[in-house]
Amino acid sequence: MTRHLLTLLDLGADGLLRVLERADELKRLRGRPEHPRPLEGRTVAIVLEKASTRTRLSFEVGIHELGGLPLTLIAKDTQLGRGEPIEDMARMLSGYVHAVVYRTFGHEKVEALARASAIPVINGLSDQYHPCQLLADLMTVREATAGRLEGVSVAWVGDGNNMANSWILAAGLVGLDLRLACPEGYRPLDAALDAARKLGRGRIRVTDDPDEAVAGALVVTTDVWASMGQEEEASARERAFDGYIVNAQRMGRADPAAIFLHCLPAHRGEEVSADVIDGPRSRVWNEAENRLHSQKALLEHLLAVS
Repeated sequence: MTRHLLTLLDLGADGLLRVLERADELKRLRGRPEHPRPLEGRTVAIVLEKASTRTRLSFEVGIHELGGLPLTLIAKDTQLGRGEPIEDMARMLSGYVHAVVYRTFGHEKVEALARASAIPVINGLSDQYHPCQLLADLMTVREATAGRLEGVSVAWVGDGNNMANSWILAAGLVGLDLRLACPEGYRPLDAALDAARKLGRGRIRVTDDPDEAVAGALVVTTDVWASMGQEEEASARERAFDGYIVNAQRMGRADPAAIFLHCLPAHRGEEVSADVIDGPRSRVWNEAENRLHSQKALLEHLLAVS
């Protein structure tokens, strides 16, 4: 049976923890002769409809280090950019490569690709979910907590976007104490909240008060207020998110051992102040590097039975 990663729910709690544990191991083995090469003789396509820095780099390098060949396709330069149905692309790719990473807009496009594919499909980002980034974030949290996730308090401050939705699913899977501070009109998906709560683990609260969310949190995280494709909304979003910046004063309300995360790119002075993202509590650069290690573990996991 072909395994996909469209959201973290596709891994399940046990699969998610196995991937994170393997990511730790692969990070330790990087550059050593005993580092595994399970993708030897395999090719992975990376299809980008949205601009990318970390997703492209981390997957290209990771596939290479696992012994495989990465092939990056910029969608506008392919027939997909001229209206070729996603289902046709899925059938074509299934005959050429062994897995595909798809970075796109609507989540329904990732779902359509997976339904028509005979190979694993990885959601490299959609407007609704960003599971690969959450793997890196959870790996970074584990590094800061000696491997602990259950009961860890996480404060999300800002837009109820694909990252917020993915944190919600993570909370339900591994038992986080998640507080989300989002202004009215920018709340996370009800579907994500419902799915996480049905798992029966963790604690999830949504508020419009950033200080309430951050109080005592061990992890404080945020994202840009206007993501790709939302540039025309930037002015309205700036007004809606006024007062939601993660600055030194707000971080002072968190646990004294709290770390700061951001999936990048960041706008200093908007969603986060420079003294926080560039300060001693920031783990942003570890988080960015962990995209590489966690995605290597994911690829190994998904292709093990493919």
